[in-house]
Parts: sequence; C-alpha cells; structure tokens
Amino acid sequence: MEKKVLTKALVVNHLNESIGLSKRECQYFFESLLDVISSQLKSHKDVKIVNFGIFRVKNKKSRIGRNPKTKEEVIISERNVVTFKPSHFLINLINSNILEKDEFK
Repeated sequence: MEKKVLTKALVVNHLNESIGLSKRECQYFFESLLDVISSQLKSHKDVKIVNFGIFRVKNKKSRIGRNPKTKEEVIISERNVVTFKPSHFLINLINSNILEKDEFK
C-alpha cells in the first residue's frame, strides 16, 4: 500500500485551483499561516484550530535511555516537543471514511 504525502506544493496548487489566487499569493498565504503557528508554539502557546485539533508544546525532562544494541545507558537531554490532539470532529471524520471504504469491499 502506497502512502500519499501532502506536500506544500500540493496545498498551494489546491488553494490556487479552489480560490483562484495566483500560486505566488497562495504560497505566501500558506507560509504566513505556518509562520503564525510556529511563532505561537515557539512562545509555548497552544494553537487551537476549531474542528481540527490542538497543537501544544510539552517539556520532556531528561531521562536515562538505553542503546538497544549495546545496552549502554545514555542520558537523554531535556527538550520540548510538539504534540497534537485531534478534535472529536476530525476523529469522527477520519473514522467515517474508514467505515465508508469498508462498506465497498
């Protein structure tokens, strides 16, 4: 089964076709949206998109990990990670697509 990846170019092309703005304007719009989201996350602020989900920055404390090959213990440093919690609407939308696909099999 081949996985399809949504790229920035595909998003820009879709915006161009559906809205009718030039590709340059669509690219600027999309990059501006990503800049806003990134800057909010960099400031440790949540980004909530209605009917989509919430992006949140969480701090992971340092811990001891183990190299699976050598069994050597290594200290994994403290870091921030971005998490995503999908909305119930998105979860239902994704699961309804799975159910619809299963009906046709």
